[in-house]
Amino acid sequence: MLRKFLADRRGNYAMITGLMMAPLMGAIAVGVDYTEMNRQYQYTQNALDAAGIATAHRYLEGADTTTLMSYANSFFDANLGPVNPNDTVLTVTLPDPSAGGGGTLTMSAKLTYHPYFYPTFLALLGQNPNSFSADFKFNAQTDVRLKDTLEVALVLDNSGSMSDIGKGSGQEKIDLLKSASKELIQTLVTSAAQVKQVDKPVQFGLVPFAASVNVGPQNATATWMDTDGISPIHHENFDWSTMKAADANKRVDLIGGIYYKKGSDWGTQENQKVTRFTLYNDLQRTIQTGTVQTCTGSGRNKSCTNTPVYGTTSYASWGGCVEQRPSPYDVTDAAPDSSNPATLFVPMFAPDETDNKDSSRRYAMGNWWNDKTTTGTDAQRQAYMPKYYTPAPNGTAAATGDGGPNASCTTQPITPLTDVTNTAGMNTITAAIDAMQPDGGTNVVSGMAWGWRVVSSGSPFTEGRPESQRGNDKVVIVLTDGANTYYTPQSLGYNDLAGNKSIYADYGYTGKNYNGGSTTRLFMNTDVSKTDFSNTNYTKAMAEQMATLCTNAKAANVIMMTVSLDLDPTNSAEAAQMAALKTCASNSRFRTDPTTGQPAKLYWNATGGSLSDDFKAIADELSNLRIVG
Repeated sequence: MLRKFLADRRGNYAMITGLMMAPLMGAIAVGVDYTEMNRQYQYTQNALDAAGIATAHRYLEGADTTTLMSYANSFFDANLGPVNPNDTVLTVTLPDPSAGGGGTLTMSAKLTYHPYFYPTFLALLGQNPNSFSADFKFNAQTDVRLKDTLEVALVLDNSGSMSDIGKGSGQEKIDLLKSASKELIQTLVTSAAQVKQVDKPVQFGLVPFAASVNVGPQNATATWMDTDGISPIHHENFDWSTMKAADANKRVDLIGGIYYKKGSDWGTQENQKVTRFTLYNDLQRTIQTGTVQTCTGSGRNKSCTNTPVYGTTSYASWGGCVEQRPSPYDVTDAAPDSSNPATLFVPMFAPDETDNKDSSRRYAMGNWWNDKTTTGTDAQRQAYMPKYYTPAPNGTAAATGDGGPNASCTTQPITPLTDVTNTAGMNTITAAIDAMQPDGGTNVVSGMAWGWRVVSSGSPFTEGRPESQRGNDKVVIVLTDGANTYYTPQSLGYNDLAGNKSIYADYGYTGKNYNGGSTTRLFMNTDVSKTDFSNTNYTKAMAEQMATLCTNAKAANVIMMTVSLDLDPTNSAEAAQMAALKTCASNSRFRTDPTTGQPAKLYWNATGGSLSDDFKAIADELSNLRIVG
């Protein structure tokens, strides 16, 4: 029987199955747990990636640390799916603030997976599940590199000297500048391709400057312009009492801080406001509009006479240039506010100066209209207002360009920040660069101030991102080929019988003290002599204004990049301008000065021959400033 039993093969499968049951169940347990473990890990990683991008956007919007941490945890937990949030630990490492808004946002998570079957399987094998931990722990991490978006204002010298040939180039400096600027923009557009899911990654604005800056005649009715004539500088060159003296029925009266046309001789214009804008409109010239034929007699005795018929048409329209605001607003980005009239921008209007010649037979530079009076001093003739309301005689040509009241307004208008990563934006900025023409003096202070206002988020130009937004750099690149200039009339070959002490430009006449005070606007808040009315002292005053402006802009986290073009370090005046531009420049975040070991200054001393390479270096610097996952 024993032999028969041993030879019997029936029940082998059941026996084998019984023997294999433990490993089979173990394999199934491990497989199920492994699959679920991978699933939970993937959900954790996905939730981490999503939370990283979402938190990065909140960071760029300027959320504080407490808000960011709460937001990151909530977003992470909400996207965990089947994973129990209690089984995860999230760690958020914010970027280093010294990265300037860039840097890396790191998020890591620890996942503890509790197996479903694995502990039971071990118990079947005789193991005590309480004697060890059967949990599995995993780490996951995501890094979000925050590369800065860029808002750049190109503040470019368009003064007359930019028509000179650049050293070592054979080309005019203005043409070299146009080419280098367009190359710079194209380089930044190419590097912007790496910036993902960010609107307007690279924007450029253009501020051509000479003796003044043109904000665009389309802004004549903007809220930040002094459309009511209430700024303390708006009427400083006008004597409205002369209107009443000439005609009591056609006068200009000050009522509630605003000047109005009063008197029956104004006709339908009575009670209208009087501002520099209305002065442009009121300047008329006589033109022939047709003829009237008058005939007498008949037949062979008929005789006809053609009599011209005259009418009037406009003489000039505002070209778009504005004066510098009075101190301290000339060197700040203070928002224009009608409750503080000094912060509003005033259109430039160059007064007609005396018709008289001096003993050297020199005319006044600004003599563009008939004085309409033969009495009074030359200063009184200049401020005599009835002359503007008498049309110029037939044959008078319209004032164009910087002629007439638009004197010292020689540049093309500002181009606000424009997204250059699309074709339309690139075409806009390129056309504006190509339209630049060299003419006029040099006022770097005005150019810099408007460069800052272009990248700023506040009025006048509001295309810039909020200053609180992280990951965005506001950059002003300034290029000039000379020192700041403001001229006496005599230095240009004209008379100064009216005692203006300077030609008219965007600080007005230096012979006019501000708002009845003791000094002229150009000298305010400077240490220069307040009684030295010379070109040299004007340059010193503007250098101090520029230094203050640079300090203010950098304190507002604007990156200042400066370029001097063809300046001679052996020339004391030009060396001083080079030093001032270098001092104005911000420090690089990425380069050190090999001589000092300190952060390198964002200043380049260029020649016509090196300008293209220097602008490439600027592009490299800006390319290091830029959400890429």
